[in-house]
Amino acid sequence: MSSATTLHERLSARAHDALRRGDLVGALSLIAEAEAGGATGVDLKVQKAVVRRAAGDLAGAVEALDEALAIDPYDYFALLSKGALVEKLSGERAAAQIYRNALKIAPAPPAMPPQLGPPTARARAVVARTADALEAYLRERLAGVAVEVSLPGRRRFEESLSIFSGRTQAYTQEPLLLHYPGLPAIPFHDRAEFPWLPVLEAATATIQAELQTALAEAADGFVPYIAYPPGAPVNQWGELNHSRRWSSLFLWKDGVKQDAACAVCPDTAALLESLPMAAQPGFAPTAVFSALDARTHIPPHTGSTNARLLVHLPLILPGPARFRVGNETRTWKMGEAWVFDDTIEHEAWNDADALRVILIFDIWNPCLDAGERQLITAMMHARNEFFSD
Repeated sequence: MSSATTLHERLSARAHDALRRGDLVGALSLIAEAEAGGATGVDLKVQKAVVRRAAGDLAGAVEALDEALAIDPYDYFALLSKGALVEKLSGERAAAQIYRNALKIAPAPPAMPPQLGPPTARARAVVARTADALEAYLRERLAGVAVEVSLPGRRRFEESLSIFSGRTQAYTQEPLLLHYPGLPAIPFHDRAEFPWLPVLEAATATIQAELQTALAEAADGFVPYIAYPPGAPVNQWGELNHSRRWSSLFLWKDGVKQDAACAVCPDTAALLESLPMAAQPGFAPTAVFSALDARTHIPPHTGSTNARLLVHLPLILPGPARFRVGNETRTWKMGEAWVFDDTIEHEAWNDADALRVILIFDIWNPCLDAGERQLITAMMHARNEFFSD
């Protein structure tokens, strides 16, 4: 340790003692001496801000924090403290953006210093209140804008308003395997794109009957949906990894028909074969009965590729069950299917006290033409060959 560094540390320590005694002038003088000697650390700038704030010089404290943030823009304490000072000087609206930036780099709860818990909570509250106030203001100003907008257009605009005000976030496609460019990021697709949905929905009772047979006669075929090998990072799946709380019976898996399961559910298998499932040997289709235990939550996640979409048909709904894709949350209703893009962050809840089961299968994204589908399949096979050599 150099003698200069030791001197700076001694001056800082003396400034701390002076602050504790209430000698604000002496504390600032010692900090100035350390700066004149070449001290430029973030901690010294923050210390100067603390002393200036104690002296009632809030603008000077903000200036000192700006000096600290010029050295390290990602210093959470300095950014959070700046937000608090700006709030006192200019109000919540002026502080909201500073708080919002601070919260983006906030330590996770286990690493959050206890003394920063209350100011962090206040920052979240200010950001939320400001977003709510901005959204209300925007709605008030737009109330007089009389234009004709389609229902899909109105839904898009409503979500944009919520994102623009900061009340919700923008969700984009985040495929785990293949991102195919130029495909629209639509959480739930319009039913009109899939004229065969009523055929699927009309077969609900038939599928339900075969599902009950499967639950009774092929219960061992329902395996944990999440099954990471030992040593693999499980991330958000720790609670459900190798757990039968979320289990599945596959009718097709990675393009391969599961003969035993389909033999138990022949009418369901025949119906699925009549529908435009994604035909991608080695990858798709996948068709599965997805069973979620009572009071179980599937955490936020994304799927493998936006080149295909997923279809859900509810079969057992013992009570309330919710499903979120992006900013839109829906409740399953018996006899009603939907199509969604699973590369947009989604999650599910079974809020009921008994098992919930839905049928899931994948279809090609309707924006792709037949040639693109063949090229995508060939490309994915080539990738597998590359890594298998």
